[in-house]
Amino acid sequence: MSDDLKSLDELSTLTSGEDAIVEIAAPREPVRDSLGRSYATGKRKDAVARVWVKPGTGKVVVNGKPMAEYFARPVLQMVLAQAFSVCDVEGQFDVMATVKGGGLSGQAGAVKHGVSKALTLYDPSLRPALKAAGFLTRDARVVERKKYGRRKARRSFQFSKR
Repeated sequence: MSDDLKSLDELSTLTSGEDAIVEIAAPREPVRDSLGRSYATGKRKDAVARVWVKPGTGKVVVNGKPMAEYFARPVLQMVLAQAFSVCDVEGQFDVMATVKGGGLSGQAGAVKHGVSKALTLYDPSLRPALKAAGFLTRDARVVERKKYGRRKARRSFQFSKR
C-alpha cells in the first residue's frame, strides 16, 4: 500500500473516532508580479475593468486619465474610494485601471470590484474586511434581453380593440 493510501486510512480512522480532525485552511500568499503590482479583473453590468494595484501615494488613473477627470461625479469617485476606506489604506496604493463597456456607473462598480480583488491578492489580511463589506462578490444583475413579440423585455405593445 502506498504512503498516500496509508495516510488516507489513518485520516478516516481518526475522523470516524471521537477525536475529529479540524482542517485549517492554509494562509493565502500574496500574488505580485516582478514590478510589485497585483492584478485583478472587476466586472459590473456590461463593464469590465482590468486593475493593477501597487504601493504608492493614492494616485488613481482610469483609462489614462486621473480619477477626478474620468469619473466627474462625486458619487462615482466615492464608490471607487469605498474599497480603500473599508480597509483603512487610503493614500497607500496607486491604481491603474482600464475599463471597457457599459456606462460610467457600471464602470465605477467594475473598478471597485477589481480594486477589491487586487487588494486581497496584494495583502491577504485585507480579505475579511472586504468580504464582510461585500466588495468581493460580483454583482450578477444585468439588463434582461428583449423578447420577440414584446416592446421591451417584458412590456407588451399597446392593445387596440379596433
